[in-house]
Amino acid sequence: MSVFSVDPKVGSTVTADVLNDVCARLGVKIKDDEQEDYRKLLAVFDESAQELMAMPDYIPQTDLARFPRDNVYQMSKQDNTHGAWAWRCSIKDTSPTPNTGLLAGKTLALKDMISVKDVPMLMGTEFVTGYTPNLDATVVTRILEAGGHITGKAVCENLCHSATSHSSASGRVENPHAKGYSAGGSSSGSGVLVSLGEVDGSIGADQGGSVRIPATNCGIVGLKPTFGLMPYTGCGSNEATNDHLGPMTRTVLDNALLLQAIAGTDNIDDRSFAAPSPTNTPKYYDILRSINDPKGLSGVRIGVIKESLEFPVLDPRVKVCFLNAVEGFRKLGANVEEASIPIHAKGSTIWTAVSKVGGYLTKVHGSTGRRGHAMHELNSIFLEALHTQEKWEKAYVSSKNIYLNGSYASAQYPALLAKATNLSRQLRDAYDSALQTYDVLLTPTLPYVATSHCEDDASPLEQIRKQVGLTSNTCQFNQTGHPVLAMPIGMLPPLEGPGVDVEGVKLPVGMQVIGKWWDEKVVFRVGHAWESSHSWKDL
Repeated sequence: MSVFSVDPKVGSTVTADVLNDVCARLGVKIKDDEQEDYRKLLAVFDESAQELMAMPDYIPQTDLARFPRDNVYQMSKQDNTHGAWAWRCSIKDTSPTPNTGLLAGKTLALKDMISVKDVPMLMGTEFVTGYTPNLDATVVTRILEAGGHITGKAVCENLCHSATSHSSASGRVENPHAKGYSAGGSSSGSGVLVSLGEVDGSIGADQGGSVRIPATNCGIVGLKPTFGLMPYTGCGSNEATNDHLGPMTRTVLDNALLLQAIAGTDNIDDRSFAAPSPTNTPKYYDILRSINDPKGLSGVRIGVIKESLEFPVLDPRVKVCFLNAVEGFRKLGANVEEASIPIHAKGSTIWTAVSKVGGYLTKVHGSTGRRGHAMHELNSIFLEALHTQEKWEKAYVSSKNIYLNGSYASAQYPALLAKATNLSRQLRDAYDSALQTYDVLLTPTLPYVATSHCEDDASPLEQIRKQVGLTSNTCQFNQTGHPVLAMPIGMLPPLEGPGVDVEGVKLPVGMQVIGKWWDEKVVFRVGHAWESSHSWKDL
């Protein structure tokens, strides 16, 4: 502990009453004969805090001359046909040689919790408002340096707290295959814009499946990379150990291209410290392109997680579609077996404890115990909103639930987060053990096809009911950090909603390919082989 003085300056605002208020919040008392000593210690700390707060902040710099922000606006609802655009803009490299990078000629959208300097960040909510970032996220800079053209921000679900697409304050995001149905969440707008071809790719964020769920519902490819492979600097966090950014594209090959352009540590975000530098990351796209027989998987060992097919919410039709896709791997020469990982069934329970309690603590206390760039202005807005009833009424049901669950658990189960953290390591070890036998593991991505939107006046339980069990096979891997590729494998008619009994209405089904840490190249190889051999829309 550093103490540089025990004599506060004359006129300090830290009085005995201030000290008593601090003690009251802690639920403790200080002996009468020691009160003045502790008041002085608090006063000298207050002086150092004021000195630090007066210093200029240290923010990653944005080159606005090279990457100017042009044509920033919000689309009209009439033009925003699926409700997927949060903001439009045009940002690209204006240096003399902008068309030589890996992403030259590619258009990209960003989930609207990724910071773009001078472009407002809505985060799909009215709970916190008025935030405009003062930096570009690391992934933004890398896209631009690689020649990509950022054309806007994609709607995300309310504070990234919904796996269905009815929660954004800007309105519903419509499924590109059938309006009236969920596009998935929370990277809903990203999935829709890529599926519709309005952009070539998007960067989503995945804390429990939020890249893979909309990728599946929209019929595109979404990757949750190895934890830390894509730096999270400049992005809104729900809970740091769950935080992943991920590329969303129409094909596996394009996904590999986008990852190749932006992967690698930035030496700012501590999530990324174990990742290789950008110059030393594998050339995922180049590796795929160089494979002599892209459809051949001879010698590849694949394990189908048995427990992933045993959840009560699993639609039997989805199971059949998934098992048919698995047969496709056998035809490509892979050795496919059933793999039992019993703790997989408990993964969502472990994840829930971390995401609810950790998410609450992040919102209330900010980014503690982390190295990196802290978005303290955003955290201040959250704290202000929490103590305003008017703002509270505008929070989405899942956001309120996180605050309530987190506050309750902090008092009732103070060891819950620590216990869940330990068990998440057991969960990771179980997958690692299986991956000593198999090159990749497989599960269905989602247990059922996209559900219809709930009514505008739906109760909290009715809103949540639309996503019960949806993350049964996705959230585990946010806690374990393994790379997971979600890809479409077929289509099925909906079981409810406006498309029931309407001829030709079908919604996508997806599969997850799970690999070893840092082994995205094998995950891509397996996914690319299946994709190259099948026309999923016809299955």
